[in-house]
Amino acid sequence: MDIQFGNPGNLYLLVIVVLGLGLTAWAGIARMRAATKFATPSQRRRILPPGNSTQQWLSALLVSASLALMAVALTDIRWGKAWHEVPQKGIEVMFVLDVSRSMLAEDASPNRLERAKQQIKDMVDEMAGDRIGLITFAGDTRQSVPLTSHYEDFKQTLDSVGPHTVLSGGSRLGDAITAAANGFMNKTNDHKAIVIFTDGEDQESNPVQVAEKLYAEKGIRIFTVGLGDMVQGARVPETDQGRSGYVQYKGQQVWSKMNGQILQEIAEKTDGAYIPAGTRRVNMADVYHSYVANVEQVEFETAKINSYIARFQWFAVPALVLLLLEVLLSTRKAKVNIEKQSSREAAVVEKKQAA
Repeated sequence: MDIQFGNPGNLYLLVIVVLGLGLTAWAGIARMRAATKFATPSQRRRILPPGNSTQQWLSALLVSASLALMAVALTDIRWGKAWHEVPQKGIEVMFVLDVSRSMLAEDASPNRLERAKQQIKDMVDEMAGDRIGLITFAGDTRQSVPLTSHYEDFKQTLDSVGPHTVLSGGSRLGDAITAAANGFMNKTNDHKAIVIFTDGEDQESNPVQVAEKLYAEKGIRIFTVGLGDMVQGARVPETDQGRSGYVQYKGQQVWSKMNGQILQEIAEKTDGAYIPAGTRRVNMADVYHSYVANVEQVEFETAKINSYIARFQWFAVPALVLLLLEVLLSTRKAKVNIEKQSSREAAVVEKKQAA
């Protein structure tokens, strides 16, 4: 079966569930050993009444199963495909992704590059009908994905890009902006947008002037997302095969900071917007709807898209049922214990009255 996970990172929650179940088992065994060692048989029956251990285990298993199913649901699991007709009224969006070595800095978790990839995916998930493309750049530029409406294929290619994608290191943002502008299919104006994800480092490629010229001539609006810490920055890991540690220059470790000023200037000169994401997690759905989606749309041809079907509800519903069942069993157990306690107290009162 062809299975896809929209948020595979949430699979780690299953490990937490297993650890929790193991801790519960260890605590139960430790309690039984302590009761056997320090309590008399009559006291053990009071501390660990018959059936109590079974009920505790049943409760633990129900909660663990519920949490495990919920963890699977949170991965946005999908299988099976269905054809959907997607109206192609929209805009052309060219994503420009910095894959230079500085984007491997880990001030944004897990690093700037992976954070940028997830932010791009979050924006793509909000789109319906827009055409999207991908430009990757460092010292040179590559069109990794031409404009397309096949979002899943786009995401698969996005996952595979990195510093190895381009031939030379460095960071020439101006060249990347030019390549993005040349990648648009429709040559008419007013429905194009470039969204740049970078830490803002540039090697004299004049990105502000390039962006301003493209806006004046072609009406291309540019939105910039800055990643990385602006104050302290972060060290840049080595990426050469067989090497570890951090990049050094003249014996000193290289620290990379986000250059927000250049990104803000690009956005201002092109009627775009600058999003200083920094090291924070930003809701890119809001960014798309507040800024990019406001670019004037154009009519494209209708297209059929074969996309995976979301199945998270198959796991979320049973998880809720198991959790409710555990609550009912716990409530019933508590009610029985209260009734037994009341009976014992009534018996004690009767004995005192008889005496």
